[in-house]
Amino acid sequence: MSFPTIDLRGRVALVTGGSRGLGYAIATGLARAGADVMITSRHKDAADKAAADIAAATGRRVQGLAADVRSVVNAQRMVADTVAAFGGLHILVNNAGVAITRYALDLTEDDWDTVVDTHLKGAFFASQAACRHMKDADGGVIVNISSVMGTVGEKAIAPYCAAKAGLQNLTRALAMEWARFGVRVVAVAPAYIRTGLNEDWMNDERFVGRILERTPLRRLGTPEEIAAAVAFLASDLSGYTTGETLYVDGGWTAQ
Repeated sequence: MSFPTIDLRGRVALVTGGSRGLGYAIATGLARAGADVMITSRHKDAADKAAADIAAATGRRVQGLAADVRSVVNAQRMVADTVAAFGGLHILVNNAGVAITRYALDLTEDDWDTVVDTHLKGAFFASQAACRHMKDADGGVIVNISSVMGTVGEKAIAPYCAAKAGLQNLTRALAMEWARFGVRVVAVAPAYIRTGLNEDWMNDERFVGRILERTPLRRLGTPEEIAAAVAFLASDLSGYTTGETLYVDGGWTAQ
């Protein structure tokens, strides 16, 4: 008996924040599974370079787009531009994110708005725009990139923790509303993953040691492991899954 593999040929994916870090790995993973991919970044040059690199590595159609997900207009435009470029949209990955490390008593309104608007407002309005297309096109999948910090607390990143918790419950709420359209909404919650964006933290032996002590598998995750989880959830292999958050955290939240 053969078991099906992840096959995204004929699908179009939009990955926000896809020019580096987890987003780049996710976009690459989806392309390797056969999808054509639009990636966004706030910087057009970065988006274009990442798109060219992924296209060269995978042989898929990949394009870059400049967009700040905090803008409702941008959220609507990036969905429209993806449909115009590739003829459809089947998968949205809300990955764009930012973290401001500051203790709660020192946070400003701008700090709060920057983090929450990027992770939560941006994800909602991108999802809304995507669903408006998907519901008239035989459905689709929305994958929200959350974090274990949506379930557990951590010092000095209160807006991030709040936004990720909100994103996980937004996942449930939208899954309930949009199931009737054939649109699945799911989330992936990583623990600490080593990427080029957090090298300063990851080069701190004491910091990494504290993480490993709290991780039953006693290692950090990789971007490729997150990309694999996203590709699985975006595929027909998880066609009966919606409203759920998949924790890819080495056992962090099992404690």
